[in-house]
Amino acid sequence: MKNMKIDLGDRRLMLTELPTLKVREVDGHTEIVTDKDGAQQFVAVVFMKAKGEKGEEIKVTLGTDPGDAFDEGDIVDLVEPRASFYSFKNGRGETVSGVAYRAMGLIKVA
Repeated sequence: MKNMKIDLGDRRLMLTELPTLKVREVDGHTEIVTDKDGAQQFVAVVFMKAKGEKGEEIKVTLGTDPGDAFDEGDIVDLVEPRASFYSFKNGRGETVSGVAYRAMGLIKVA
């Protein structure tokens, strides 16, 4: 299942790492990650927690530049949040699975 819309209305999101350009290592050099249309992707890390539950830190890929108006510790919302479930075998033959989070953007909660 890919790009499923998710409702995070009952969750509080705190920015723990400022948004940066998303990069990856390819053949020993760093390259900027883009989408299928060539738009640069960004990544932010947030601590996600529902009231009365234990929280967790998640990495979110952002489809637009969120700008530099954020500080660590800001309470934020994700614009059009989505989740994709993945599973694959790595180079050692181990099965790796998880959830990848995406959003079109990031906004501060007043």
